[in-house]
Amino acid sequence: MAACRQSTLGLLENLTESEFRQQSHPDFSPVGWHLGHIAFTESLWLLEHLKEDSCPYPHYQKLFAADGLPKAERENLPDSPDILAFLQDIRDRTFTYLETAPLYDQLRLWRWVVQHESQHAETATYVLALHRQAHTTSLGEKPTAPTLQRAPKSASTRNMALIPGGEFEMGNNNLDALDNERPSHLVRVADYWLDCTPVTVTEYAAFIAAGGYQNSQWWHPEGWAWVQKHRISHPLHWCEDPIWGDTPVCGVSWYEADAYSCFVGKRLPTEAEWERAAHWHPRQNCMQRYPWGEEPLTTKRANFGGTEGSVTPVGAYPAGRSATGCDDLLGNVWEWTNTWFEGYPEFVPYPYPGYSQTYFDRAHRVLRGGSWATRPWVLRPTFRNWYHPWVRQMFAGFRCALSA
Repeated sequence: MAACRQSTLGLLENLTESEFRQQSHPDFSPVGWHLGHIAFTESLWLLEHLKEDSCPYPHYQKLFAADGLPKAERENLPDSPDILAFLQDIRDRTFTYLETAPLYDQLRLWRWVVQHESQHAETATYVLALHRQAHTTSLGEKPTAPTLQRAPKSASTRNMALIPGGEFEMGNNNLDALDNERPSHLVRVADYWLDCTPVTVTEYAAFIAAGGYQNSQWWHPEGWAWVQKHRISHPLHWCEDPIWGDTPVCGVSWYEADAYSCFVGKRLPTEAEWERAAHWHPRQNCMQRYPWGEEPLTTKRANFGGTEGSVTPVGAYPAGRSATGCDDLLGNVWEWTNTWFEGYPEFVPYPYPGYSQTYFDRAHRVLRGGSWATRPWVLRPTFRNWYHPWVRQMFAGFRCALSA
């Protein structure tokens, strides 16, 4: 909890008042709101629910509850010192309770609180990136007019790994697993190919150069309508400087990922295909804790936790390569899948239905794998993220698949 809080407070370095208080996008709350919500949630579940204390800050209940105010009304925040004091006071009370709490009976909820903070801290990182992108011309440049090129005639399995199909145990029953990861259950997939790395800026630039954003044939009908309505012509976090060519394309919607996949004659992987590639050892015919095996997660194996401050070239962490031959399955960029976010069979909500179940509406697509900003407490092959298919403000990329 202390390590997680230290990384959260790191967001405040060089933070301006407008970055703290203002929305950077209508779909995202201000950074300051996320900080207050972290403290509010820790108090709600650990002090009020477990310890059965009364709410120590009742005047913050409506402001910082997840369903208290619309996002557009969350800019009217207390000053940053007041929110920092709120965070610290709740933490002091929490650690005092921890000295006597029956921890082993409550451990799942304590670990959930750490993961909840990790998720909101990453979302705050997205918000900061949007604020700062507005002042960085290199990311906001409009690309030059496309030089139309021919699309690939057929899909190639170059730089793809052949993943053997079969039955495997999908999901996670461990104490850390969130409700939407549970319960583990048997799933069968057919043989398939999967890109060894996420699609890079150089590869995606070929789609732009071929007029991909001007050609409806590659797009899902809803995606084409979205492109035309918003005049989309390149990913959100886009820079054509050659130094970024080997990094994964970042800031793409599901629509863009799907369109590129169609352009190269491939498709997005299903959620089950992605997890099998990240979790399965084909020669030993068993599941692994991480893509590389049972060894602990370290910064030598993946780009995560904000240590690099941005994306890194694909394949830069060979120690993190999966047994199936894929790089960057954890960290760097979230990866879109072709699966709707739904509950697994016999799903049970925890700690409240609104955490996951509200989003089982067949309107959110699953992302896997985490990003360069993802905290280690939520970085695992079974962790599921979800967003509407048009959202691209998070650090999202993708890799392609092909049925064998």
